[in-house]
Amino acid sequence: MSLFITSLNSGSNGNCYYVGNNNEAVLIDVGISCKEVETRLNRLHLDIGKVKAVFISHEHTDHIKGLKTLSKKHKIPIYFTFATLDNTSLKLENINYFNADTPIEVGDLKITAFEKYHDAAHPHSFIVENHELCIGVFTDLGRVCDNLIRHFKMCDAAFLEANYCEEMLKNSRYAYFLKRRISGGNGHLSNNEALELFQNHQTPKLQLLLLAHLSQENNSPELVKQIFDAATIDTQISIASRDFETPVYYISKTSVRKFVEEKQFSLF
Repeated sequence: MSLFITSLNSGSNGNCYYVGNNNEAVLIDVGISCKEVETRLNRLHLDIGKVKAVFISHEHTDHIKGLKTLSKKHKIPIYFTFATLDNTSLKLENINYFNADTPIEVGDLKITAFEKYHDAAHPHSFIVENHELCIGVFTDLGRVCDNLIRHFKMCDAAFLEANYCEEMLKNSRYAYFLKRRISGGNGHLSNNEALELFQNHQTPKLQLLLLAHLSQENNSPELVKQIFDAATIDTQISIASRDFETPVYYISKTSVRKFVEEKQFSLF
């Protein structure tokens, strides 16, 4: 078996992550417009008709901005927690609910949510499993907790937040309250915190790490890539852009490959 993953966008301007197999796929968050979701999937030769569910991590605008139009146009089931939906103004059809640590099956995919620290009503991260393969979507993390460590160790590939450089944030023009919001334990994960998680808890099965939700003002892709490349031997490191989709990555038990303008796209 194999899984195909891509970040359609990752950052405070919008987040959307795709995980699928040959038959079905799910989106984690829809923080970019429906039109951009369609455009970026088309550029990657991914069929939006394969998307059978959307899971929402929390109610912040950069995670739900395109949800209403996408849901109405494509009739895709949307999964929330009760508290998350209650803290939006969305009026949607096809609403479903999930509970932490209770898997939901979407075809051969199994999606499990778990609670995390973030300044939202009821925030969750997710793993998506397909038989023995496991993909993690871990962003908007206030801190590294036991839940995160346990699920990170399960992954063959993961999207992991590395939001800010501590020194850049300290010296930024941000107001004090915003600096505290970002770094105070219910905001975002710093480069060093993400690196510590990676160094201390990666397993041999982790083939690909996509560093996600980078701050435009208080981080740089070059810095993040450099520090994680220096800390790994076997894990491939990539950066999820805040402006563009990543390539599609093909994940199997033995390898990870990029699909870029190849005939293999017919698999989708």
